[in-house]
Amino acid sequence: MACILILAALPEEADAVFPGQGTVEAGAFAPRSLSVDGHAVTIATCGLGKVNAALSAGMLGGAADLLVMSGTCGSLGPGPGAYWIAEAVQHDYGAVQPGLFRRYRAGEWPIGEAGEAHFAAMPDPGLNLPHARIASGDSFVACADAAAGLVRDLGATLVDMEVGAVAQAAMRLGKPWAAVKAVTDDANGDSAGDFHANLVRAARVAGAAIERLVARVSG
Repeated sequence: MACILILAALPEEADAVFPGQGTVEAGAFAPRSLSVDGHAVTIATCGLGKVNAALSAGMLGGAADLLVMSGTCGSLGPGPGAYWIAEAVQHDYGAVQPGLFRRYRAGEWPIGEAGEAHFAAMPDPGLNLPHARIASGDSFVACADAAAGLVRDLGATLVDMEVGAVAQAAMRLGKPWAAVKAVTDDANGDSAGDFHANLVRAARVAGAAIERLVARVSG
């Protein structure tokens, strides 16, 4: 049996994973506990942004064998649907230099040569989803020029506000991590409206993929 912590930024995203199942406990992150395929699963609503994501991962992830993120994201090019997050990078971590923002792996010294900035997820267990690199930061990207910069500078294909922080926290805890995100918008001027219009549907698409992931986790 494995202990699996599933984090989601918003209640709509958390409720979309094993909907209606489990027991909600008191606590800052409204953790919902259930048993699935012999695994002890906790689903928690961490809140928006990197600090909330890292805080919940740190507080709840100590007893977990696997940290998982479910929810929604903006697209930097790919079409709608759910994506296996193979790599995560924090696009707002680095060094401000004259005429340049150099990105480093979050938590490492932002001085000197900048190496690879991403965190790698656990191996894909065979969910048959397209793979993506997600760029996470404490800003909602609703600008086509900014989105193009993330593609150009980081090779990112998706953007959100949490996965990179969960990945960093998992590394510090010595835990494997995984994430599935489903697209709500195209990170442009229409993103605010598109996000709200597509949130519930996309959250359930991601949630269904996370349920398949849990079924494939070995003890």
